[in-house]
Amino acid sequence: MSDIIETDDAAAAVGAYSQAVATDSLVFTAGQIPFTPDGDSRADASIAEQTELVLDNVENVLAEAGCELSDVVKTTIFLADIDDFDEMNETYADHFDEEPPARSAVQAGALPKGVGVEIEVIAAK
Repeated sequence: MSDIIETDDAAAAVGAYSQAVATDSLVFTAGQIPFTPDGDSRADASIAEQTELVLDNVENVLAEAGCELSDVVKTTIFLADIDDFDEMNETYADHFDEEPPARSAVQAGALPKGVGVEIEVIAAK
């Protein structure tokens, strides 16, 4: 059995998907992009600023599910340009400095709404 997780404290889903789905032991977030909870895009901001907003969204979705960033066991990061990896990684490391989760980071052909970064996570409850 699973529960749909939704919060007004993160960017709303922009399609036919949920912000996250929780099972008894895991939370799976959808890819979060740099949109404010009010729906304003920050696609024109630096990758560091986009990453910060994305991780804020991730954190708020996880909070709705009763989790926090320290519960994350796996992240997947999609970058519009892999050359932005170092800048993204500096901001990311501020949020996952002790015992960071497993991670994959790839350059995607294109990201939704012209953003530079999208992050999805799996957290253990």
